[in-house]
Amino acid sequence: MTDLLILGAGPAGMAASARAAGLGLSVVLIDEQPRAGGQIYREVDRVSGPRGAILGADYLRGRALTGALAHPRITHLGGATVWQVGAGPEVFLTRNGQAERIAGQRLLIATGALERPMPVPGWTLPGVMTTGAAQILLKRSGLVAERAVLAGSGPLLYLVAAQMVRAGTPPLALVETQRMGDLLAAQGHLTGALRGIRDLAKGLGLLADLRRAGVRRFTGVRDMAVLGDTRTEGIAFTTAKGPQQIACDTVLLHHGVVPNTQIPRSIEADHAWSDHQRCFAPVTDAWGETTVAGVFVAGDGGGILGAQAAELSGQLAALQVACTLGAITTGDRDLAARPLRRALARQRAFRRFLDRAYPPYSGGLAPKDDTVVCRCEEITAGQVRAAAARGAMGPNQCKAFLRVGMGPCQGRYCGATITELLASAHRQTPDQTGAFRIRPPIKPVTLGEIAAMVAASDTEAET
Repeated sequence: MTDLLILGAGPAGMAASARAAGLGLSVVLIDEQPRAGGQIYREVDRVSGPRGAILGADYLRGRALTGALAHPRITHLGGATVWQVGAGPEVFLTRNGQAERIAGQRLLIATGALERPMPVPGWTLPGVMTTGAAQILLKRSGLVAERAVLAGSGPLLYLVAAQMVRAGTPPLALVETQRMGDLLAAQGHLTGALRGIRDLAKGLGLLADLRRAGVRRFTGVRDMAVLGDTRTEGIAFTTAKGPQQIACDTVLLHHGVVPNTQIPRSIEADHAWSDHQRCFAPVTDAWGETTVAGVFVAGDGGGILGAQAAELSGQLAALQVACTLGAITTGDRDLAARPLRRALARQRAFRRFLDRAYPPYSGGLAPKDDTVVCRCEEITAGQVRAAAARGAMGPNQCKAFLRVGMGPCQGRYCGATITELLASAHRQTPDQTGAFRIRPPIKPVTLGEIAAMVAASDTEAET
């Protein structure tokens, strides 16, 4: 039995692994990707010099995290799909076509975030993808979307657009939904933003790069729709100057990210709705421990704060795990935690500014009736509202009415939208409305893999 099981080899999981191993704990780090890095630092150890220059210094700093995984007390299991988490804690996973069970004394869930779906008319057309997906293509293969428009809100639009400029394929335009009123309201958090002055300066630098490259920006847009019959042909929207259209081949959508809560929900950890981030997040204490004893959450899976904050929260969780296992004293834990908490407070203050300045697109949170909201089952917003009128009070009842959330994604992407639609229809809070109930297997697993694992366990028990 290992001391600490960690799910997710992104910034939180990697930082926690290194800290825990340095304190004398044995660590098993499990991730679906074959190489460590997560979504933020995906393929960071394999990028070439030119591609590294395109992606930037913040991306390349991930190499320090991946390099720290060479510690002898860390076992990194890449290419592993976790399909169940049990009491103990124990993790059931499939790797190289073989299912196996791994037990630990503590569990840290560091599975990060998912891009918030942005259901607008035409978003299911070929040629539409998320901005994060476009960045993954650049990181993995050096591919850049041509004749593309980035649409939505948030700093990721600026980062990806600047990377496209460096790659020699600038976007045609940025179509942004945040309004002047949002930026004015964010001034109340300006003091917090100034605590993250370096990040603020980076954002301003990205905007300057886009201006120099001649990339057009439209802000305060509404009535957004992707145009085309069988493929993307353009994007339409309205600004203060009236209706606008841009012909393009690709639309990259983004209006924030939300915590990936599938695993903590599957073990019935408590969750609460965040009004300012418009999403559910696990309820945790100051060290990241959930309401399930011995199970921790770190990184964006516990609330969206960004990569640097994810590293800090991963280290804080590792300190607490080490303390509860007797590897360090409470005094040593608290002493080591002080600079981490100060740095984390700066990140939280800056995030409050970003959350207010770049809220999600209202048209994506409350889509028109004929807009598909569950892509797997092709369910529209109007069908969800009709189910609410027939008595579906929450997502699980709506699932019984419509099969919404029963497709391959199992509600990962449509869940927040369904909750918001039902909450609005019944004039209740998202906490009252609830979320999809998650049952194992969390990811697909074959009966053959399970049978082989059970047979192997029976053989070990007999011997």
